[in-house]
Amino acid sequence: MTGHLHSYESFGTVDGPGIRFVVFLKGCPMRCRYCHNPDTWDAAGGREVTAEEVAREALKYKAYFAETGGVTVSGGEPLLQLDFLIELFTLLKGKGIHTCVDTSGICFDAADPRYERLLALTDLFLLDIKHIDDIAHRFITGRTNVPVLAFARYLSEHGKRMWIRHVLVPGLSDDDGALMRLRKFLDTLSTVDRVEVLPYHTMGVQKYRASGMAYPLEGVQPPAAERVENAKRILGAGRYARHGD
Repeated sequence: MTGHLHSYESFGTVDGPGIRFVVFLKGCPMRCRYCHNPDTWDAAGGREVTAEEVAREALKYKAYFAETGGVTVSGGEPLLQLDFLIELFTLLKGKGIHTCVDTSGICFDAADPRYERLLALTDLFLLDIKHIDDIAHRFITGRTNVPVLAFARYLSEHGKRMWIRHVLVPGLSDDDGALMRLRKFLDTLSTVDRVEVLPYHTMGVQKYRASGMAYPLEGVQPPAAERVENAKRILGAGRYARHGD
């Protein structure tokens, strides 16, 4: 079993709890207007690696994981390489490593039995919900949010812990009404441990220019601090507590 690797991050501190070895895989079916890693879109290219090779690399850093750290697989969209992900996590769990998947949930198919195998091997999911409204989600990503929300419900029903992430983009995903609808949806889930509001940034602009691509959000600036705090308040960012708890 081989996978298509984009890159590693040896000491990640923002993609799950503790210090983490982060594996970025290639390939993503979405085309988010604010994506800062367009170089991960194409599933081809990158470096072809075996699950054993990635596990060996990650285990070099096991001493730094302590009690809370571990390995996070991100992308791109890691669920595009589901078989590779399952094999990698089988190896890591055999070594007692905490495993985490950073995903948009866009590839989810409830009829695919491999998801039950993945859930058994994964300690935490970081689920990016781009927008609660389907039309807006299609505009932002080019894809429907139906599988995304279905995956959130699936994780909740199966008792899998998750952190919800929401990128706050002025004019796209910062409307108070939409944020309130997202919060209402999150309150229906039973296994959300944390909500993170990620302010939009322009760090990916240079990648677009270097590749000759037009940047979709040219001129859009990061959100003001008060809008970020407003979103955090509405969504209950930080350690999550459902309304009424």
